[in-house]
Amino acid sequence: QVLFPDSSYKTAQAIRDFDKEGLPVMIFANWRGFSGGSRDMAGEILKFGAMIVDALREHSHPVYIYLPPHGELRGGSWVVVDPTINVEKMEMYADPDSRGGILEPAGITEVKFRLPDQLKVMHRIDPELQLLDSELEMTDMTDESSHDAIKEQISAREDLLKPVYLQAATEFADLHDKTGRMKAKGVIRAAVPWARSREYFFYRAKRRIHVDDFVAKLKAADDSMDTDAAMEIVKATCTVDFEDDQAVTEFFANNADAVDAKIKSVKASAFETKIASLKAELDAM
Repeated sequence: QVLFPDSSYKTAQAIRDFDKEGLPVMIFANWRGFSGGSRDMAGEILKFGAMIVDALREHSHPVYIYLPPHGELRGGSWVVVDPTINVEKMEMYADPDSRGGILEPAGITEVKFRLPDQLKVMHRIDPELQLLDSELEMTDMTDESSHDAIKEQISAREDLLKPVYLQAATEFADLHDKTGRMKAKGVIRAAVPWARSREYFFYRAKRRIHVDDFVAKLKAADDSMDTDAAMEIVKATCTVDFEDDQAVTEFFANNADAVDAKIKSVKASAFETKIASLKAELDAM
């Protein structure tokens, strides 16, 4: 599954339409990149890919990217949905059986573990090659027949080990694309199994709606406040575990009066600050 010019355009347009309707976006990402043929280049694949980035950058509602079971997100398709495009609104999640990374494991080994590197590892680890290397060092250089015979044995052993070491390297590279490693590197927010994804995103979406609405009202009440400061107020107001989406959702649903009171308090403080600033300017005239 790859992105073509027409599908890229439709994706970008759908994201913009969701934003105009005031709706969050849920993207089930299972793409291995963009189609890069000459026909696709003529069809402005780069332009339409950039349109996806622009649409996500300007999106003002929550965006959830989810890698489904056995799904893969690779190459340029990762780039256009990376959460760093819109840190405040975008979040990425993955099923434990999914994979993600710019290059596939076979491509990583081609770049990072070429034949000279494989040979070095073989001679460092394999006992038989170590023994042959020792015999080669002790062999008299004038004895060409013995020297050549040992070299042939080394070459035969290397040919025997190459597939094994390449397979091990590919498996090692694949481990870096798994959910645990993505979570450790901070490129996804959490690993969410498909079996409980509906429940998880139900509460996550409701929580984001409540929190984002609270943040927007706080920033409207005090125009000098940024998002980080507003989030600190939200955390201070919320008396439940802030990492528990269901608990936070229920708190905001049951404590609307406390939220409204906090907004009024922030607005009053902002007015007092402005009045004090204006009075100081007036006194200085």
